[in-house]
Amino acid sequence: MSMVNFSSSNRPLSYALITKILWPFIFVACVSATAYGIHIGYDSIVFSITYIVLGLSLWQLERLMPFERTWLINDGQMWPDFLHTLFSKLLGFYVTVSVANLGLLDSLRVWDHFWPNTYPLFFQVCLGLVIAEFGFYWAHRISHIWPPLWRFHSVHHSVTRLWFFNTGRFHLGDTLRSMVFSLPLMFMLGAPQIIFTWVGGITAIIGLLTHCNIEMDNRYVNWLFNTPNLHRWHHSKNSVEGNTNYGENLMIWDWIFGSYFNATIRPPTEIGIKEQIPTHYIGQVIAPFRWEKYRIKAPS
Repeated sequence: MSMVNFSSSNRPLSYALITKILWPFIFVACVSATAYGIHIGYDSIVFSITYIVLGLSLWQLERLMPFERTWLINDGQMWPDFLHTLFSKLLGFYVTVSVANLGLLDSLRVWDHFWPNTYPLFFQVCLGLVIAEFGFYWAHRISHIWPPLWRFHSVHHSVTRLWFFNTGRFHLGDTLRSMVFSLPLMFMLGAPQIIFTWVGGITAIIGLLTHCNIEMDNRYVNWLFNTPNLHRWHHSKNSVEGNTNYGENLMIWDWIFGSYFNATIRPPTEIGIKEQIPTHYIGQVIAPFRWEKYRIKAPS
């Protein structure tokens, strides 16, 4: 399949408009499909189909309008990326929904009276996102500054290109860390099962959008949501740029705790970490437990 090269010299006038509306359009479409699945009682099936269609759509868009063309080159990490996604992110999502459905953590509901069950569902979902984001934020930020957790999180940051396929490149220990920080607080405050379903679905959707290699103008969306523009700064090798934008879905806690960053220049395209971890999946799984043996310091 030949690729359309929308270089700066041959872009149609509508290209700028497309870059502005693409993120909101995709997000609203996926959320609408998720809502339909929940409404008809087949949320897992409909969401799975939506997620697959979203991934395939982003794959094509990355070739039509890439943010960075060098990121289209195969880095030899597709197999590890796939296995991390299979055993970490997808498993984590379905475990989250299952835990809520089966009531396995209902004993944590110590402040059930707090949750506004009589409020519109939209308000409850927004509240769930903000509460979960508090846990996501601090779990993420701590994993950058506390070496024992960085060992796990470094697997995600070891990528040298960002594209939709390595969205789920997280060590299972890293995924569990995020769940441990985010889920209990929602249970303690009495969030119902439907809120866990919504938070899990929105997190998965925004995750794909955040990592995609597509040129988007998110100047307004950046104020509220985590976007590709913001997350590319987070993957910078420069710690001043990289130790920012910890939000998973929302940027509210980055604003509050002073870690929001969005410079007016183009985000870096040479990304990664100062260490080099194994390039094969098993090595990446073992590396956090045998850090000094498996870590190879990059040349200074």
